[in-house]
Amino acid sequence: MSKRKSDRSDGTPHKRAKSSHAGEQEEDVANLRPASHSVSGEVGIIEKISLKNFMCHALLGPFAFGDNVNFVVGNNGSGKSAVLTALIVALGGKAQATNRGSSLKGFVKEGESSADVSIALRNRGEDAFKPEVYGQTITVDVRISSEGLRTYKLKSRNGQIVSTKKEELVAILDHFNIQVDNPVSILTQEMSKHFLHSKSEEDKYKFFMKATQLEQMKEDYKHIMKTRTYTKTAVEGHEESLDELKRKYQEKEERYKSLSSIDTMNKKLEDLQHHMVTELENEMKPVKDNIENDEKFTVKFDQKIEEWKAKVEEIELRYKQNQERLDQVSVQVDQLQPQCAQIKSQVQERRNDVKKAEAFVHRLKTNLRDLEKDKEQLTKRIDELKFSISQATAADSQKRMEKLRQLQGQLDAKTFTDSTLGQQIDQFQTAVATSKDELDKMRREEQDIQHSVSSKERNLRAMENSRNSHIRRFGENMPALLAAVDDAHHRRQFRRKPLGPLGFCICLKDPELAVAVESCLKSLMLAFCCDNHRDEALLQSLMSRYFKDKRPQIIVSEFTDKRYNVEERAVHHPEFPTVLQVLEIDDPVVSNCLIDMRGIETILLIKGKKEARRVMQSGHPPQNCREAFTKEGDQVYANRYYSSDVQRALYLSGDLEEEIRHLRVALENQQAHMHRYKQHIQEVEADIRNNSALLKTAYDNRKNVKDCCRRLLLEISELQNVEEPQSEDLRPLEDDLNEISEKLQDSKKDFEKANQDMAQQKRALEEAEKAYRQKMEIITNIAEEAEPIKEELSKNDQELEKCKHHRKHFEDKRKVHLSKIQELKHSLQQKEKEVKSAIVKATQICPERLEVKRTAKSLDSEISRLKGKISAHQEQQGDRDVIIREYQEAAQNYSTISRQVKCLKRFNELLYDIMCKRHAAYSVLRRYLSVRCKYYFNATLSQRGYKGRMTFDHGREALSISVQPGEKEEAVLNDMRSLSGGERSFSTVCFVLSLWAISDAPFRCLDEFDVFMDMVNRRLSMDMMLKLASSQRYRQFIFLTPQSMSSIPENNLIRILRLNDPDRTQTTLSFGQTQ
Repeated sequence: MSKRKSDRSDGTPHKRAKSSHAGEQEEDVANLRPASHSVSGEVGIIEKISLKNFMCHALLGPFAFGDNVNFVVGNNGSGKSAVLTALIVALGGKAQATNRGSSLKGFVKEGESSADVSIALRNRGEDAFKPEVYGQTITVDVRISSEGLRTYKLKSRNGQIVSTKKEELVAILDHFNIQVDNPVSILTQEMSKHFLHSKSEEDKYKFFMKATQLEQMKEDYKHIMKTRTYTKTAVEGHEESLDELKRKYQEKEERYKSLSSIDTMNKKLEDLQHHMVTELENEMKPVKDNIENDEKFTVKFDQKIEEWKAKVEEIELRYKQNQERLDQVSVQVDQLQPQCAQIKSQVQERRNDVKKAEAFVHRLKTNLRDLEKDKEQLTKRIDELKFSISQATAADSQKRMEKLRQLQGQLDAKTFTDSTLGQQIDQFQTAVATSKDELDKMRREEQDIQHSVSSKERNLRAMENSRNSHIRRFGENMPALLAAVDDAHHRRQFRRKPLGPLGFCICLKDPELAVAVESCLKSLMLAFCCDNHRDEALLQSLMSRYFKDKRPQIIVSEFTDKRYNVEERAVHHPEFPTVLQVLEIDDPVVSNCLIDMRGIETILLIKGKKEARRVMQSGHPPQNCREAFTKEGDQVYANRYYSSDVQRALYLSGDLEEEIRHLRVALENQQAHMHRYKQHIQEVEADIRNNSALLKTAYDNRKNVKDCCRRLLLEISELQNVEEPQSEDLRPLEDDLNEISEKLQDSKKDFEKANQDMAQQKRALEEAEKAYRQKMEIITNIAEEAEPIKEELSKNDQELEKCKHHRKHFEDKRKVHLSKIQELKHSLQQKEKEVKSAIVKATQICPERLEVKRTAKSLDSEISRLKGKISAHQEQQGDRDVIIREYQEAAQNYSTISRQVKCLKRFNELLYDIMCKRHAAYSVLRRYLSVRCKYYFNATLSQRGYKGRMTFDHGREALSISVQPGEKEEAVLNDMRSLSGGERSFSTVCFVLSLWAISDAPFRCLDEFDVFMDMVNRRLSMDMMLKLASSQRYRQFIFLTPQSMSSIPENNLIRILRLNDPDRTQTTLSFGQTQ
């Protein structure tokens, strides 16, 4: 059970206990009536929740919940169940527990990479969780990736991240007694339907056990008893191995006691080693001599290394010089390359010019040859004709000429007809094009008139709606926007509440100047003022909901309670007021904003046009005056005048009915004009159709005339061809011959000139190719100069590598030599330490140095003999250190295992006694909760006049519920399956209320609890839940329902959150819903 329950003696959610059953009944009945005074919950209740890209919703919330009762209202698909699902998932629940998907990745909106959920939990009072770290609010931010990964961020009240571990979240939930998988805490829609339609008594019993956490307690007890069985088995196994450990311990103890003879031989060995001190000192002298000789030889290595270092530096210097020379050559080549490329491009251009000139000469030559051929053929034809003419007769010639004149007359008549039809076609085309242009222009004007009519209709609706609300003059969506601003300000989302629209915050002293003031302020009439950019961003988001196209202007300026002092820069005129003077503005923020944005203290209002021109354009306008406005809205400057097209005031007019009447008249006139315009458009369209038909007829007639002309021309051509050998005139042929001769002379001149140009182009090509070859030779010569330098560099590189190799060789030999000296010194130091240690030990045995008569060889042989003897003993018994260590380990192991077995035996016996007592207490608690559940169930049923009975069979783990509607004594109690849908839903609510009364949690959530109820059962169930919530103000209740809840008033205990209707454009959801 939770910490809360452990602090109470009776395990119930009430603050006090009664000793008798009668006292409990009085307390239970009192819980069903509203409490006279109570406090709100201090820990664990939900203050706020927001969702982003969760399920099919891009953004939901943030929703601010009240302390006691909260209704989340909305149509199906608006996001009610999404809020409940997000609550379960964000507080560590599994995806299967939501009955909305099998995996967390199914909760991410389709097309998005992650989903975010943020929940704020209250953390106040004495039961707060780490108040010095988190403060009064704990924010749980959960991010679910599209791969199904879930990450946590636990933040304090000031937004600082305290932890990212799930263990910290589990600790918080345990401290607050929040159980997201408990159906009494959170009853989802699917769980409610399953329970409502369930016919199994075992399912009802499991629901009761899970709701009261008896199921969890039962599972814990089973786990403890299973662990005790495992522990008992382990203890028995340890007891069997304890005898074996004792036997091993005794064997190690016997071997440990047999080590005394080896100690005696070791002492004698130490005495012999003391005698070896003198011999060790004598052995150190040759080592010292070797070290001195080797250190002298080190100087030779240093000399060799310095010699090769000098050679390396010399070769590097030569390498550097050669590299510089090569760089200079490369620079020269790089400088010549662009010039060479330019000359090469010039050569290419010359070649192209030569090719073009050769092609041109070839064309001229071909043309000249063709002209000569034509001249020859024409001369031959003339000679043939002259011979034919001499043979023709005059009579045949005259007859053919008469026929030709008749055909030519018919052709001239048809040609005239064709010309007339062409003119008609041009006229019809011009008429159709003009009519179409006029139609397009009229359609554009029709759209403008239609827009004007729509604008006037909107203005008329706004004015008619503003009869009851003046704010509607500023737009149909303006009341909704102001309501949203008030709601956001109530939830403390704004630092300072925005002001607007500005036109709503001002009043006119003189109604005649309404048009002038509106013409002056223009869009500022609809503008809003914000104290800071954060409030501006929030206001922009609110405007985006209600204004899709053109949004009102937002002015950001820090709010102040003091009006600007504009005496020095304002206009002071004895006859005419300024805009600031004719306005009544209560809020200094509004007046300061209009002064900043429009400078209303420097603008005069002059009713007459002549007076306005006289005051502003007489050469000396008033001091500080920038402009003036007439009562018609005309704008007057010192050097220019702008007429206004505004006729009536929209926002500041005083007589609303007069404005509505004028606007209706203007709208009727505009609609009549629109009707006349449509008729005119229809007339123009009819003209276009008529002219198009005439144009098609003219096209057909002209086609027939042209066909006739072609036939006449064919006949004339045939007659001319027949008579051509006898009657052809020689003069045109002679003229053609003269023309060809002239062309032939011109072509010869052009041919000679083209040959000269081609020769000139070839000479230019040869010069360009010569210059290119010279540049290439220079570059080649410079490149050849670089080759020896490159060879020298390669040679230097090889010598450098060789010298570096020799230098490294001697450096490595020097390192080896120094390491050898170092090893000798280290060996000498070790021997000196051994001698010093031996001297110290020998001094302890005998303070005075004794002369040893035995030689080192005899001492060494004696020491070797003793060592061999000691080794033989150790081989038989083992190493001394190993024997001691094994003895100590065996003793410690035996002692530890023996002590653990005793402790586990005592623990198992004590655990068995405790579990017996716990099982007895568990049975008592289960019986006690069953009795209380029965009582609460009957008490809630009696509110509707029902009777009921609950029968618990703890042995069979079954719960049967019988309910009888009506109050007749002889009525028989029926099973819930025989009830109607509304009666079964009401009985389920009564059962849930009885479970609420015997369980404890900081908040309770119900999803669509009244879906199958009729109006009477819904009303009664709602009253019972509200009474229970009123008596338990320290708990939070969240009800999700598609009903409007309009009959329930909002107050400081009841809050209704209404969700927007869903977007029905989507077709599929991105997660798989369980069946």
